[in-house]
Amino acid sequence: MLKKIKSINSVINVLENLPKFGCSGARRLNAWAQDRVIKSPFKDIEIPNCTLYEYVWQNLEKWPERTVSICALTGRGYTYEQAFKLSHTFAANLRTKFKLRDGDTVAVMLPNIPDYPLVALGIMEAGGIISTINPAYTAYEIHRQLLMSNSKIIVATSGLVNIVKEALKLAKLNIPVIIVKNNGEVTPEGVVAFNELAEDVHVDISCLKEVRRGVNDVCFLPYSSGTTGLPKGVMLSNKNLIANCEQINEPLIKCHNETTVSHQDVVMCVLPFFHIYGASVLMFHKMSQGIKLVTLPKFQPEVFFDALQKYKANILFVAPPLVITMATHPAGTWEKFQHLEIVINGAAPLADTDAERFFTRCKRKLDFRQGYGLTETAPVVTMSPRYMENYGCVGYPIPSTELKIVDTDMKSLGPNEKGELLVRGPQVMLGYLGNPQANAESFTQDGWYKTGDLVVADETGNVTISDRLKELIKVKGYQVPPAELEAVLREHPDVKDAAVVGIPHPTTGETPKAFVVLKSNCNTKAKEICEFVDKKVASYKRIDDIVFIDSVPKSSAGKILRRVLKEKYC
Repeated sequence: MLKKIKSINSVINVLENLPKFGCSGARRLNAWAQDRVIKSPFKDIEIPNCTLYEYVWQNLEKWPERTVSICALTGRGYTYEQAFKLSHTFAANLRTKFKLRDGDTVAVMLPNIPDYPLVALGIMEAGGIISTINPAYTAYEIHRQLLMSNSKIIVATSGLVNIVKEALKLAKLNIPVIIVKNNGEVTPEGVVAFNELAEDVHVDISCLKEVRRGVNDVCFLPYSSGTTGLPKGVMLSNKNLIANCEQINEPLIKCHNETTVSHQDVVMCVLPFFHIYGASVLMFHKMSQGIKLVTLPKFQPEVFFDALQKYKANILFVAPPLVITMATHPAGTWEKFQHLEIVINGAAPLADTDAERFFTRCKRKLDFRQGYGLTETAPVVTMSPRYMENYGCVGYPIPSTELKIVDTDMKSLGPNEKGELLVRGPQVMLGYLGNPQANAESFTQDGWYKTGDLVVADETGNVTISDRLKELIKVKGYQVPPAELEAVLREHPDVKDAAVVGIPHPTTGETPKAFVVLKSNCNTKAKEICEFVDKKVASYKRIDDIVFIDSVPKSSAGKILRRVLKEKYC
């Protein structure tokens, strides 16, 4: 058995004595440079000059008959060859029937279903940009993103048609709605079925020769709140996403095995594809490696555990609440986890004690690691090397990535000094769509992206996430911007002012707590305001606790002093 490993050089030493893993390209150097920049200890990558669509399918001939995606609930799925042909035909119909043109945005509002990769790759092949929407969103949230992203088409499931139509009314938009339906479902009036477009043998596919998209063009537009504020469109180019795929192929940190005649990895896709973590790390990257995606449209513990065992999933990407569930739920027996080999935590930090509790349930140790990233970095920034049993850290910068830790005056800090993390690398976004102010606030003049996260790096450059400077609330790994909830609260006719902070929660990590100032002569109850908010936001953004106060503490510049509220009331 491998002994507990604490440093990057120890990892390299171990792997050099295990030729089957390979370790070429890793430097035997401290990751800290003389200028207090943390440089990746891994060999720089070369970024292919192609689109993400071309990158994902580049090795199709190696595994055409392998399963690309299969539904854990129904067993419905596709082979790689089927997925390629259907997405190809879908792309042609987007150009011919819907007049999609290079750079047009298509909103995708789907749960994790086996058709998701086909829809996504079809949009990209047609020259479009994908903007993902959480299928749990309300009509209010959907309409805002449709307007901000300037979407020309929306793709959803048949069960979401009514809420999509409501959102289109709110947005005063008349754009086509394409639905993905299950076998036997009737196509609702006024929409078009995805399968009819994907199976259309008469479409003229020569129109796809007109597409002109390059490595530097935007192909993905998820929405993030950055370090603060309302959601903003994150412009990710083909280069950003391909670079990140290549970066996590580094032998010392990679989380998959080669697809061969006799082996195919199976990854359980419980993390949502509408999130950058699920879209990039699970979907696009794993497809480029010929891996089987087992999709789960909704998290149900018993179904999830059964699927892990039934499909012999050996790779699992998680967020902290899922790790805690696996370690504590009665249905999570060691037999359910018997095929797991690699588990990677992301989206939010996890305590090493939670990892140990999971091992106890598994009755063995796994290759369990943490990574760190953001929507703005496509997403991976750091990753713990293989077999490094330091579960509380998030590892070293991945290839071609540099980090700096700075104080409030932007002065560079050194080992074991806490400060804000800055990132520079080919995976960092082009910027926020149509928001020059946010771009100016998020980047330094010399091109470093300011993450808003407080970190500490040890003497070797191994990073641990300490806290957040940014005001985002992380609920089950999802971003909940206080400013968004405050805006909704102020829409209530009896609310004069409001502030929202995140407070610890035993199962979700954090939960929003609101502070409300009522207008004169109003005696509105907290329950009524909570119900008002519930109708406008997704379930994970809901407010369960409201405190009525006389005034919201603010700085001289008018900024809400959330720290004061936390100190006084939380």
